[in-house]
Amino acid sequence: MTQDSLVSCSIENGIALLTLNRPDKRNAMSDGMRAELVELLHTIRTDRSVRALVLTGSGKGFCAGGDIAGMKTRMEADPATVGFNGWERQQGVHYAASLLLNLPIPTVAAVNGAAAGLGADLALSCDFVIASDYAHFTWAYIARGLVPDGGGMYFLPRRVGLPRAKALIFSGRRVNADEALQLGIADQRCSADELLNTAHTMADEMSSGSRTATALTKSIINKSYEMSESQVFAEGSKAQGICYTSEEHRASVQAFLDRMKEAQQ
Repeated sequence: MTQDSLVSCSIENGIALLTLNRPDKRNAMSDGMRAELVELLHTIRTDRSVRALVLTGSGKGFCAGGDIAGMKTRMEADPATVGFNGWERQQGVHYAASLLLNLPIPTVAAVNGAAAGLGADLALSCDFVIASDYAHFTWAYIARGLVPDGGGMYFLPRRVGLPRAKALIFSGRRVNADEALQLGIADQRCSADELLNTAHTMADEMSSGSRTATALTKSIINKSYEMSESQVFAEGSKAQGICYTSEEHRASVQAFLDRMKEAQQ
């Protein structure tokens, strides 16, 4: 990635680090940044050498939400075009969130500062959230006459429960790192200096098992709240059939059998 990239990418020991790179705007999500993020997520999805992803922001913020310049453009646009253009933009927002949510590897949001609106939703699109001492979260959509459009109405209730999600969205109040950990918005808190090391450690731990089994498990568990137990069982049965034939499972069983044989000698 070049210095002009709005999302930088590096890969070390199988862990991809994506960094939102508009520090002067607290990494507010512009259309260009979203396009780069989508492109990188597609690349990571098909790169079998990448086994986990860490997402963070450069500078003092994680992601300040939607880009104010884009909002200004919308205010100045022909009213006859606003509705459809907004619908098109929403498709892009939802596509990016869906890509991140359904990435077949463990994902960790390393929240280094403000995660506001769309930025908070982006963090919760990841499997795990680590908050630094400077992290804070807000869902202030309603104060601007909007509904949470980046997945907050889906992700937040699953982390904190329905009444608390309503309270956080209706009030739009700020949640600091301590409260985020208490409520379950964040899974871990650490110092700012240790944030990326902590996130890499978690990513490494969560991706140490079978890639095949992890991907299949994630694809089912992400939908489990919307499924009956019989549907979960059915999806699990199909996934297990695939796992039985995987290289990881066969190698694991063979290693176990070899250890048993050695123990008997």
